[in-house]
Amino acid sequence: MKDLSKRFFSGLIGLILLILVVSKGGYLLSFAVYIVSTIGLRELYKALEKIDIKPIYAVGYLGVVGLFINAILLNKYLGLIFTLIIITLLILVITNKDISIKDISATFLGILYIPFLMFHIVYLNNTKYIWLIFIIAFGTDTFAYVAGNLFGKTKLCPKISPNKTVEGSIGGIIGSTVLSIIYSIYFGLTPIWKLILLAIICSIIAQLGDLVASRIKRLCGIKDYGFIMPGHGGVLDRFDSIIFTAPVIYYYISIFLI
Repeated sequence: MKDLSKRFFSGLIGLILLILVVSKGGYLLSFAVYIVSTIGLRELYKALEKIDIKPIYAVGYLGVVGLFINAILLNKYLGLIFTLIIITLLILVITNKDISIKDISATFLGILYIPFLMFHIVYLNNTKYIWLIFIIAFGTDTFAYVAGNLFGKTKLCPKISPNKTVEGSIGGIIGSTVLSIIYSIYFGLTPIWKLILLAIICSIIAQLGDLVASRIKRLCGIKDYGFIMPGHGGVLDRFDSIIFTAPVIYYYISIFLI
């Protein structure tokens, strides 16, 4: 009961902060994504160290700073930033004999996986579509959990995440889609059929994001990525689905709705 209360209150505080930051938008949102991305990247690098991979933290953190600056400057210098990151990593390969290709690859993968994908939240700043990221991601998690507990019988990916079920997955898709429809109708977002398709696609993507994070945890032999949110684990434990959902929503809207 104590753990449940801790989980509820930390989740409530996190939700309030999320609403305040996203509603305010602007530099505050960019800075918040920068902080969350940096913590998430550190969690991933720490996990990879468990399997004898040594990511280069300094390059990873500089990558997050570069993506933060790019977001503030309206996404104009993404190519330049990644060019500099790649050149820096390749220089390290030939100047430091203690750094392996495996370490370089893990460092770059971490930058792509966490800050690069997560900063797509900022690219939807001050649009009504930004809330769909959280509605779909958190809606999928919540309804999948409820449906799985009520109806779950068929294991979805037992070797990666034993508690997830096919019934829970379907419940997550249906529940998050219904929430997205209600939100879209209320705020006059159209066409509805395209938004329904978006919700279904992103709910599946959100669950894939969760499974990817779970797979990495299993490979690294850890239960949680961190403990920054009592009862929820680390940043990656809470934002794993958002990391995958944000870019899909951004590009879908950019191509089909704007």
